[in-house]
Amino acid sequence: MRLAIEMLIDVNKNLMGNNTDKYTFDLVVIGGGAAGFFGALQTLSRKPKARVLLIEKSTKLLAKVKVSGGGRCNVTNSLSDKKEFSKRYPRGEKHVFRLLHQFGQDDTVRWFEERGVAIKAEEDGRMFPVSDSSQSIIDCLMNEADSLGLKISLQESVEQITPLESGFTLVTDKQTLTCKNILIASGGHPKKEGFKWLMDLGFEVVDPVPSLFTFNIPNHPLKDLMGLAATVRIRVDGSKLQETGPMLITHWGFSGPAVLRCSAWGARELEQKNYQTTIRIHWLPELTEEEVREWLGKLRISSAKKQVHSRIFDALPQRLWDALCDRAGISTETKWADISSKAFNALISTLCADAYPINGKTTFKEEFVTCGGISLKEIDSQTCMSRKLPGIFFAGEILDVDGITGGFNFQHAWSSGFVAGNAIAERC
Repeated sequence: MRLAIEMLIDVNKNLMGNNTDKYTFDLVVIGGGAAGFFGALQTLSRKPKARVLLIEKSTKLLAKVKVSGGGRCNVTNSLSDKKEFSKRYPRGEKHVFRLLHQFGQDDTVRWFEERGVAIKAEEDGRMFPVSDSSQSIIDCLMNEADSLGLKISLQESVEQITPLESGFTLVTDKQTLTCKNILIASGGHPKKEGFKWLMDLGFEVVDPVPSLFTFNIPNHPLKDLMGLAATVRIRVDGSKLQETGPMLITHWGFSGPAVLRCSAWGARELEQKNYQTTIRIHWLPELTEEEVREWLGKLRISSAKKQVHSRIFDALPQRLWDALCDRAGISTETKWADISSKAFNALISTLCADAYPINGKTTFKEEFVTCGGISLKEIDSQTCMSRKLPGIFFAGEILDVDGITGGFNFQHAWSSGFVAGNAIAERC
């Protein structure tokens, strides 16, 4: 790979050169994440002679690609039905559905495999490179950038965009240039003030709030079980929020797919509650409360001489069962024959509606995701171009689109970048 991340082309000097064309560049991409990178590559693959510059304000490209999936990069999801796939987006379902018809999950897999990166699917639908290393994805994208001649500038921030009669003037902290098209893929911002430079252009911004976060439960009673995972159903008191799936007990509270999906679907509702609420956990989600009662009733008879705490079934890990018995007020000496009706009912309630007060949230690893951003009313879903300012395109998380965990946010990045790149190529 001739173009290494640590040795990128310095394009900050003499970008104007002796260029006598109307524009310095045909396209300037703002943001060096998955969406911006993919948009730049698609433009150049369609129009190899296009003058394209990608600007990244930090020192690193593809930072989220690097950390995604614990460093493995959850490229996409194996769910093949486009309609069902688009239903995994709490915000932006219809928009994503249109994008998937131009570049879907199968196209993503094919794109990487054609460039030597084999992709595998896991049982839960998440898809990763066979290497189990995000570096495989990064190297693939960087090699493609090298072969297409993509110019990249790091540690450069865009300060102002001014529309011209045709095209734009773009001012950064290092230079002023003109361009025919702009692809804005600078990611989400935790606060609306981060979008001011775009609001100054008249774009409508939906207030950003966090999505994909874990639940904080200070000094929670299951802390000694941190690292233990169980498939549960969780629901949020006073709402319709409910999710079933794996949940991970951590030292600060609860995490795992069920919690992350719940936080995505309830991002705005939970923000309005200031992340202060109560969740209830059904530890045996495959059974109704009546079925749990019937099941425990049979144990009460068949195992009368055994201690309630003893391991007499495989439905729950022993350590978790002990903790839940403790929460129901059942001592380790208590036998099924001696359990009181009050304790029996408390055990059923603990198994089916175990309550924990939520007090705050924690960002899920380094994979910060926001709901909110540039309103989808502002763009044409067939091209990702602004309806207000032709020539400005948006892709990725800067849009008011976010998916649940499982590869859906990256698929939106690939799809929106591809669609924008295709449309930009037509204008170059």
